Amino acid sequence: MPSPPPLSKHETTNQNEPNLTEFIAELSLDPEREPIASELGVLQSIYGDESIKLWSSNGSPESTPNGSSTNNGDAGTIRLPAPFDDTTFIVLVSLPLSYPASSPPQLQLLSRYIGPFGVDPALFGAILRTFISSEGVEWTPDSVCVFDGLEWVRERCAEWFEHQKNEKAVGELLREDERGVSSAQVDAEEGKGKQVAELVHEAPDDSRSSVVSMPEGIEIIEAEPITDRKSSFVGRACRITHPSQVPLVLAHLMSDRRIARAAHPVINAWRCQVGNVLHQDNDDDGETAAGGRLAHLLQILDVNNVLVVVTRYWGGIRLGPDRFKHINQSARNALDLGGFLDAPDSQVSGKRQGRGKKR
Repeated sequence: MPSPPPLSKHETTNQNEPNLTEFIAELSLDPEREPIASELGVLQSIYGDESIKLWSSNGSPESTPNGSSTNNGDAGTIRLPAPFDDTTFIVLVSLPLSYPASSPPQLQLLSRYIGPFGVDPALFGAILRTFISSEGVEWTPDSVCVFDGLEWVRERCAEWFEHQKNEKAVGELLREDERGVSSAQVDAEEGKGKQVAELVHEAPDDSRSSVVSMPEGIEIIEAEPITDRKSSFVGRACRITHPSQVPLVLAHLMSDRRIARAAHPVINAWRCQVGNVLHQDNDDDGETAAGGRLAHLLQILDVNNVLVVVTRYWGGIRLGPDRFKHINQSARNALDLGGFLDAPDSQVSGKRQGRGKKR
């Protein structure tokens, strides 16, 4: 692991910091504190001398910038290199006098920002509970555990950072929709002929009473419609395990007359991981650029093994670029409703949350 750059003047926690090497040597003379000395030596070799700053070494009570106590023990700050975007952040490590015999250490995030994102109370609290939460690091008496805790913090901050990036990207996409698209796209309004595969867009015959069956084990989650100026947008999503299932699911939807008679029945995008290969595609269903926007949404949300479909019923009033905003929001509602945004692929099987219905 490369050593991070030294702390800047504004990040220095104490103007009169004691020498770390001398402090480790001093602790080594006390048999009861020798494990701490060894642990600090390991941290020094991993993170580098310039990344570790002692906060207090005389056992007297000190207060952190956030107003919490350092437990009347030893404390110091460690500047951690984050596993993303060459970012670093500072963690206060407090070692109570009873550590490691009968008390765990305490970790506290001091940095107010990680990259461009302001730290929220949820992340701050999660790090504060590193050794006392079932989701954190297990601690057992007489065991040193600071390094394990710091690595858990790095992983937790990396997950939080990626979530913030995804949320920002989704917000920018929706704002782009609100600002509108080019005049050429606005002119290419509703009512254009559909250019879709024959299997999917075969016009339903009134005499046909049977519905095309769904592939086994697939369940479609349908979100509540979004209505604007008499036009309606219905988002649907389902878990898929192979690209061959996509035309079958779309054919099943098109066999429903209510869906098939829509202006744009099956605007869709999908992503499916088969082995080491990620397959993906999208279809505008006559609504220029709509399928590509859905594909972009799946990409920035990092959702795999999912097919999302939006049905657009035209109410006779042109919506301009607002239609793209509603298409993306309908798709996101269906993904959220199905739980596809909340859990790994292996743990999600189309569970329902909130309002909506299964097909």
